[in-house]
Amino acid sequence: MGIVQIAVVLVVLVLLVKPLGTYVYNVFSNEPNRTDRIFGPVERWIYRLIGLRNREGMTWKKYAITLLLTNAALAFISYLILRIQSILPLNPNGVGAMEETLSFNTVISFITNTNLQHYSGESSLSYFSQMAVIMMMMFTSAATGFSAAIAFVRGITSRGNSLGNFFEDFVKAHTRIFLPAAIVVTMILVGLDVPQTLQSTLTVTTLEGAMQNIAIGPVASLESIKHLGTNGGGFFGANSSHPFENPNGLTNVIEILSMWALPASLPYVYGRFARNRKQGWVVYSAMMALFLVFLATVYTSELHGNPVMNSLGIDASQGSMEGKEVRFGIPQSALFTAVTTAATTGTVNNMHDTLTPLGGLVPLAQMMLNCVFGGKGAGLMNMLMYAILGVFIAGLMVGRTPEFLGRKIEPREMKLIAIAILIHPLIILGPTAIAFLTDLGSGAISNAGFHGISQVLYEYTSSAANNGSGFEGLADNTSFWNITTGLVMLLGRYVSMIAMLAVAGSFVRKQWVPETIGTLKTDNRWFVGILVGTVLIIGALTFLPAIALGPIAEHLTLG
Repeated sequence: MGIVQIAVVLVVLVLLVKPLGTYVYNVFSNEPNRTDRIFGPVERWIYRLIGLRNREGMTWKKYAITLLLTNAALAFISYLILRIQSILPLNPNGVGAMEETLSFNTVISFITNTNLQHYSGESSLSYFSQMAVIMMMMFTSAATGFSAAIAFVRGITSRGNSLGNFFEDFVKAHTRIFLPAAIVVTMILVGLDVPQTLQSTLTVTTLEGAMQNIAIGPVASLESIKHLGTNGGGFFGANSSHPFENPNGLTNVIEILSMWALPASLPYVYGRFARNRKQGWVVYSAMMALFLVFLATVYTSELHGNPVMNSLGIDASQGSMEGKEVRFGIPQSALFTAVTTAATTGTVNNMHDTLTPLGGLVPLAQMMLNCVFGGKGAGLMNMLMYAILGVFIAGLMVGRTPEFLGRKIEPREMKLIAIAILIHPLIILGPTAIAFLTDLGSGAISNAGFHGISQVLYEYTSSAANNGSGFEGLADNTSFWNITTGLVMLLGRYVSMIAMLAVAGSFVRKQWVPETIGTLKTDNRWFVGILVGTVLIIGALTFLPAIALGPIAEHLTLG
């Protein structure tokens, strides 16, 4: 039965890829289409409001600078709101101002689409902050990543054109994708009993006669964009395991598809831009092949339970249910775990800290690779980065100048790709080592031994991959963790994004070269193998020593 549940969701996803990808392509191709009549008037009003008279194309440098400045302005406003939220409206529960380093971490977390939470939303944020800061940045960070990915795709597929206009892409991502989708998903969730209100905390009498305070708020609207934008920050500290955020199996499937469908459609969008849909299906197939391996690993690991508990004669027929909700069980918990870290969303419907060692290895490994579908644009850019790297390696092996999509791959592109590849392990492993070497870092670890290593490694991996989930139990709301993870989130988001925009800018200026008999085909099943192999060799082996000290070592001690 569990396999059937998972299979149904996978089939629905596959059926959504082509129509959704076609719609996204039509939005960003800048060619006239029927949606212009619906959204065009609103967008033109926004362009006039922001003073965007000419929507001419930008160079990669102008695109990147505009992106950074826009994000910096939004981050400054958000930080100010968090610091003075106690005197702002829509604060019926009287929540005070957020502490400086926690405000810094929270703003960086949400502007980078990470949504790492070192706080509980129901007790640390006013309704105004939840909507004006958290939900606002859930939209803008998703639109930023989406825009960067589309610009990158334009650059590597177009013939001498610009990367597009950031403001136009940014506005269209809001008006034609995230806002309409969020409204629809919000209404569905409200119909399925997810709260949506501005009332203050409820005080009720329990069956035992005691008084209990129950937090509520605009939950459904936050849930919709947190998944559609692959954000992940929950209204409640328990995130999507909380019954108000995720009441039943149907809402669970809706949330899975919400965070997965757009990232899964982006390879098809890439194929449309490349005018060769096979290119897109190759990238999609590589992503899905990796995902299925990870999904099978976490599902079987959790289904078989904890070996130590099993040896005690405890009934393990339901699998390892520690940290999981009975209403979801192993199948929906395992699928949610695999999807939320494949799509770099970070929302959780079970506690990852309580997964079996091999089960916990799956979300960790997917964030380390950061290309198994990925979030809004990051996964596609990273997978295409590995595709270019795979073509380069294969070209060197046969003694030919490597080519990708009709352009030669030269030292400039490889240097930029090397920066994007190396920054990821550097900002994960470096801070992890520092945390263990200092009392400020090691004092936060709540588990001794190998699991404690996994806790710290997971925290920085989640930050670098802009995921936001965590091995909870780590005492991370301190100045040390707030500042270090904040810096990791900044570097993880923008260094690789700028490097890949620079690659796109380099490609867009190159002369096209005709295909010959010696050109490596990148639109067939053989290249799927090359792509998966490149990801595993370059990406996975980089982190193998760290993984061996954490989840693998922990697994071996349970045998």
